[in-house]
Amino acid sequence: MAFAAPSLKGRALRLLSQREHTRSELERKLARYEEEPGTLARALDELAAKNHISEARVVESVVHQRAARHGAARVRQELLHKGVAPDMVAEAVAALADSELERARAVWLQRFGTPPGSAAERAKQLRFMLSRGFAAGVVARVLRSDFDDE
Repeated sequence: MAFAAPSLKGRALRLLSQREHTRSELERKLARYEEEPGTLARALDELAAKNHISEARVVESVVHQRAARHGAARVRQELLHKGVAPDMVAEAVAALADSELERARAVWLQRFGTPPGSAAERAKQLRFMLSRGFAAGVVARVLRSDFDDE
């Protein structure tokens, strides 16, 4: 007994049941299964019309999952990679800017907890914080430990 391969719509729904995806992510993941040109676009149009595909939900999901541990630059990069519209990305990153210093402090405290004792340790902490997507100015303030200056 042979089983029929899942339809493009079925595959898309399976992916969407695991996490939120943008249309461009679904197109990229499902393109190899498209047998007739245009069928993938029609399936995704149908899912979008039923509000199964939503860039706003993708943005909300990424910000919720990443903002506590990553800086605005890293969140911005991930959203752009997922194919979110640049204006929505800019809006999400602008919302994160207000809490960037507090989030960077929390990450630094959890990871290191004490000010760097040497130039090598400072460089290590700096690299770590920058790799997490925090702005250089914010990282410099955190490493100076000027927590009481606000």
